[in-house]
Amino acid sequence: MSIAKINGCVIVPTYNNDKTLARILAEILSFVPPKSLIVINDGSTDNTPKILSELPFEVTIVSNEKNSGKGFSIKRGIQAAINLGFENAITIDSDGQHFPSDLPKLINAAINNPGDVLMGTRNLEQPGVPQKSSFGNKFSNFWFKAETAITLPDTQTGFRLYPLEPLKKLKLFTNKFELEIEIIVRLAWRNCRFIPINVQVKYDPEERVSHFRPGRDFFRISVLNSILFTIACLWIHPRNLILKFLQLVKNETVKPNESNLTKSLSLGFGVFMGIVPIWGFQLIVGIPLAVFFRMNKVLFFAAANISIPPMIPLIIYASYKLGHVFIGGSSEIFNMHELTLESISIDAEKYFLGATILAILSFVIVTLLSFSALQFLKKNKKPVS
Repeated sequence: MSIAKINGCVIVPTYNNDKTLARILAEILSFVPPKSLIVINDGSTDNTPKILSELPFEVTIVSNEKNSGKGFSIKRGIQAAINLGFENAITIDSDGQHFPSDLPKLINAAINNPGDVLMGTRNLEQPGVPQKSSFGNKFSNFWFKAETAITLPDTQTGFRLYPLEPLKKLKLFTNKFELEIEIIVRLAWRNCRFIPINVQVKYDPEERVSHFRPGRDFFRISVLNSILFTIACLWIHPRNLILKFLQLVKNETVKPNESNLTKSLSLGFGVFMGIVPIWGFQLIVGIPLAVFFRMNKVLFFAAANISIPPMIPLIIYASYKLGHVFIGGSSEIFNMHELTLESISIDAEKYFLGATILAILSFVIVTLLSFSALQFLKKNKKPVS
């Protein structure tokens, strides 16, 4: 499969890998044209500059003045790919652990799954794989799932395919090895789909040079995971839960096998139960009634949540004021200067009466408005041709 079919390129970040670099680049060029290869020399101090200068083909070479980290190099490679007009970018390490012969697998998968992130999944249980690599990957997989609710078998692989469109507006903050965690977590937060692709792996101690520093880099990754997990708990997971719930409500609203009257009554009854003054028992009472009267349980539950904490003070205030219209007396709620058992009893009476009336009025208004809206949408819905 030609990489041109996905308008893609291959990004190779490298730092002092002169033992394997020439071979890796030659193998890559047997699968992709030179114009689709981007090499980032991250301030190498070995023979890397000489190897790159002697390449028989003209490829895009980006050089960092000093060693700035793998993440920084990947970011520069991605920016170069975007500037050159590519739509997809495959990253592959230059230390010899990956097999460029697996490139057609990723290219073919990208053709069949446009816009998805492809993760070259290594078999880290095979003989010769360092124990620390296997443990580190399992550790990373756990935190990725905690941060995104997505299960992946290999989140530390450097053999990946990124769609570049979602990366154009994504400002990445890390510059070292932890960038490869940051980028997939934040793409997951943007609802990108991930597909694992089985690839080969080789750990040859005679030629492979790893620049991963267990103490320092593991600490940086741990700090990043702590930050990402906190953001996920405080914002991403609640947001996704709300969006899924809203989508469920939307699907129930357009349910074709249920009448608009049933949907409207379900919404109205939900609002009624959310306001009626039986705090703590609304759902316990309301759900059995919704089931008995064959209402739409999802719409009922959604509408009953009108009594969420931010709305409670407004509901209580409106209920009290409405009750005051019928009972009279002081219009101030719980007047601290005249706080007696009698005044508390009167205020409670105003609230319960007003809340009951407000619940009934809200039921009627919501039912009528939602029924009118659903009928209007049904009338103006264009038939599918």
